[in-house]
Amino acid sequence: MGKNGYLPLFETRPARGLVFFRSYAASIFIGICFICFHRVSYFPVTERWVWVGMFVAELWFSFYFFITVIVKWNPVFRSTFKDRLSSRYEEEELPGVDIFVCTADPRLEPPTMVVSTVLSVMAYDYPPHKLSVYLSDDGCSDLTFYALLEASGFAQLWLPFCRKLKVEPTSPEAYFQTTPEPVDDAFMANEWLIIKKTYEDMKIRIESMTRLGKVPADIRKEHKGFDVWDFVVSRHDHPSILQILIDGRGPNAIDIEGKALPTLVYLAREKRPQIHHNFKAGALNALIRISSRISNAPFVLNVDCDMHSNNSKAIRDALCFFLDEENGREIGYVQYPQTFGNLTKNEIYGSLRVVMKLELAGFDGNGGPCYIGTGCVHRRESLCGMKYSKELVVEWKGMKYDRKIIEKASSIEGNCKALASCTYKENTPWGKEMGVKYGCVVEDILTGICIQSRGWRSVFLTPQREAFLGMVPTTLLDTLVQHKRWAEGDFQIFLSKLCPFVYGCQNMPLKLQLSYCIYLLWVPNCFATLYYVFVPSFCLLKGISLFPKISSSWGIPYLYVIVVHRVHSLMEFVWLGGTVQGWLNE
Repeated sequence: MGKNGYLPLFETRPARGLVFFRSYAASIFIGICFICFHRVSYFPVTERWVWVGMFVAELWFSFYFFITVIVKWNPVFRSTFKDRLSSRYEEEELPGVDIFVCTADPRLEPPTMVVSTVLSVMAYDYPPHKLSVYLSDDGCSDLTFYALLEASGFAQLWLPFCRKLKVEPTSPEAYFQTTPEPVDDAFMANEWLIIKKTYEDMKIRIESMTRLGKVPADIRKEHKGFDVWDFVVSRHDHPSILQILIDGRGPNAIDIEGKALPTLVYLAREKRPQIHHNFKAGALNALIRISSRISNAPFVLNVDCDMHSNNSKAIRDALCFFLDEENGREIGYVQYPQTFGNLTKNEIYGSLRVVMKLELAGFDGNGGPCYIGTGCVHRRESLCGMKYSKELVVEWKGMKYDRKIIEKASSIEGNCKALASCTYKENTPWGKEMGVKYGCVVEDILTGICIQSRGWRSVFLTPQREAFLGMVPTTLLDTLVQHKRWAEGDFQIFLSKLCPFVYGCQNMPLKLQLSYCIYLLWVPNCFATLYYVFVPSFCLLKGISLFPKISSSWGIPYLYVIVVHRVHSLMEFVWLGGTVQGWLNE
């Protein structure tokens, strides 16, 4: 309990088993000291440079182990009190939330998957008139637009159904795949079958259009939005397309029960071949600008199109941090872990299990998790470049949401297209001091560093029910491309002026700056690993041994560090829910 009987909206707990981990880390450190002493004491005359290389590699591994220990030394886990949030704030006093869903290619990201994600976030357990959902289509596909148009109609049935049955997950695709038909209530069973049949019919229509590769002329005539595609040359050469499919301010934006629907907006920002579009960062910045003109909610949730909502109360969980009167004002964003719904038992291509379940919690204990690009709720001011100030105070109580229509949707569409033009960013702070950062392939990590460097804190939340479920890469090529992009981008940040040790030295704790090195230094870690793997093997072919003999007592530290480190890694992976084979695959 806080001052004057104040009850916080969230609590923070240290991880369990820290004594075991710290004992393990201390024993490894002692082993490393013995190894270093051996390298220095038994310096050979003939193979000195090979020996020096081994020593340098071991020093590097020692440093990398050190920063790993820093990350895992004091992980914290947080939980929220949504009942206190509900008792403290009336529904009309809750702030608005803008939700960004990003897609880029209808061939790789099927429209049925995209709209299932959109429907899942539209059905949050939150006042619907406080929600505005924006779909950024960087593929500028009329197929995706058609799918979203279909989803806007299905939402009138789906949202009441979710409220009535307290549906989890709120993605219709995931729900009907995992939830059996209710048999105890004949009326609800009949309604369940009707909704499922309606969804499957919609899915068939969307998939048939996708296979056809275009939207037929007769369907194009039914909605004026398709007229814009007459000016689309290609996905890389087209004007801005902005369509408000559901105007949440209007009296007609209601479901079959007469309840309000969230605002639903489609955006394909302008692209021209001669102008760089800055990939996902450019798409998100266009959404930030467009949404500030349409709904301008103080909080922004962004998710990838393959990452559907799995917990309808995720927004309320996040707001427990932002709306906490004592500790909420300094929080810039709330990051949820990235979890996957298509994992095999042994996780053939990896699952980021340790990263998402332990390392980000360690980041939180050191000052705040990094921004991982999806499943994150931002404070709009922090995302738009504002620096944290202790004088920043927002009184949420007493604030009312005004649904009055000041400007027609058609007028907004016309006036806002300029905000999504490909030249808007020129001679502006966008991508530099404002919004998501440009010039880096891991724009999410870089943006998170910049937000934290401006004095904002971030928190990591792992609710009992996963907030989101995404899709893990299912081919080796996709996995390699993804890891190459991460490694390249992270090292680029380390070598840039936005490195945490330079840009964040004033506002970021030193332990958080060091924590970032666990990812920013993936690339140099590879060189030390390659040296340690190949050089001793080649030397053995020439009869040169770079390690002590088994009979020597100096072999004990080497053996201990290698074996205990690997055993701990295995135990950690299994403790977090993995399997032995999954650990080997990881």
